[in-house]
Amino acid sequence: MIYFFKLIRWKNLLLIILAQLLIKYALLEPLKVDYGLDTALTPLGFILLVIATISIAAAGYIINDIEDVEADTINKPDSVIIGKQISEKSATNLFIILNIIGVVSGFLISRAVDKSAFFVLFIITSGLLYLYSTYLKRITLIGNIVIAGLVSLSILLVGIFDLIPVISDSNKSSQLFFLSLIKDYAIFAFMINLLRELVKDIEDTDGDYKMNIQSMPILLGRSRATKLVFILSLIPLMIIVFYLSNNLYKQPMAIGYVLILIVAPMIYSTIKLFNATHKKDYKHISTVLKLIMLTGVLSLLLFQFILLK
Repeated sequence: MIYFFKLIRWKNLLLIILAQLLIKYALLEPLKVDYGLDTALTPLGFILLVIATISIAAAGYIINDIEDVEADTINKPDSVIIGKQISEKSATNLFIILNIIGVVSGFLISRAVDKSAFFVLFIITSGLLYLYSTYLKRITLIGNIVIAGLVSLSILLVGIFDLIPVISDSNKSSQLFFLSLIKDYAIFAFMINLLRELVKDIEDTDGDYKMNIQSMPILLGRSRATKLVFILSLIPLMIIVFYLSNNLYKQPMAIGYVLILIVAPMIYSTIKLFNATHKKDYKHISTVLKLIMLTGVLSLLLFQFILLK
């Protein structure tokens, strides 16, 4: 069982669940009355949305590991699960089962909010994860952008399913305000995850080279790729500081939180990128970026105190 949880990247799935929970129950639900919000998702509907999201994400991790056995044997031999602890046949069956659960749950929740067309989001996500594992990740930057985009979508889904189906003339401004707020978090998730994907590519250069994956560090070399990612890491840092100064300048609690738990770690990871040379450096930076994602998600807890002032 422990290897199954490792295979589906249970820590990453918990972060997705946490993000969706906080958007629903720390942002939208506490502020419904004060802001005249309407929400479409019942508790059961929300559970179905979470199941659909994490099932498809878990299936994506499994197919990626199946396709990456040879590369992972080089990049991280101690972490290889397929063919050792879990057979490829069993992993393939799990991939199919989880996709079915995810797609069926997506269909049910789309019907429940009376937006059957939204069902296509789950089909597209499932298909893109398969294409990423088998083809897209071999194309420079495309695979990185796809994965970062899908992580971003997992955050947007709560707004799409909870707010859009019940937009009316009377609540339109409030619904769109909170949808825009969720969109800002999705953009943040996209930027941080894109950086993390690029850092992981630099870390995994040896195995990717053998698998003929045209990642950025293979095309440019580790040193040039590191410098480029260093420059790219300045972009989300500047955007967050700009957002902070323009939107939260009257909120000392929010400013303190963002500066200490988001901006400071981002500056740290940027400095580490500038000096990174060894595989362990990139692994460390990747871990810091994941922690920034966590603190970014946890900042959702602040809004019921900020917006109700």
